[in-house]
Amino acid sequence: MWPSVALLAFVTAQRLAELVLARRNTRALLDSGAKEVAPEHYRYMVALHSCWIAGLWLLAIGRPIDPVWLAVFVVLQAGRLWVIGTLKGRWTTRIIMLPGAPLVSSGPYRFMTHPNYAVVAGEIAVLPLAFGMPVYAAIFSALNAAVLYVRIKAENEALRTAMFLK
Repeated sequence: MWPSVALLAFVTAQRLAELVLARRNTRALLDSGAKEVAPEHYRYMVALHSCWIAGLWLLAIGRPIDPVWLAVFVVLQAGRLWVIGTLKGRWTTRIIMLPGAPLVSSGPYRFMTHPNYAVVAGEIAVLPLAFGMPVYAAIFSALNAAVLYVRIKAENEALRTAMFLK
């Protein structure tokens, strides 16, 4: 039972630490004149992620962990760190636009527009698969896709507007 508890404890601690970092970065960005864009969907994103991790705590405890899916999850964690490290103080869980700041085009942003969302989508599917829960992975992946559809649309519009106003 301890491997599943350890993995879930790691993911939970990671998410909580990221929320602390995101809050700190958001506060600093707003203090620098940045503006939040499209905050109305944020509560749904938080609810989705909270239900995802809470459900894993309820359903995955004691399940064996598939080493292949665990390895994929570890690779996704490297991707997560790469995104956060690239964005530095601009990384946040909200859509925050800093006027005059150049679009980030280094790190994983050289290869795709929204690497953080790709990592998150992978994690939402892969962690349940590591616990042998394909239906859970499919349900939360579909819900996440719906939230990301709204979020990416809002973020892309904000980026287009920022580039137009330059």
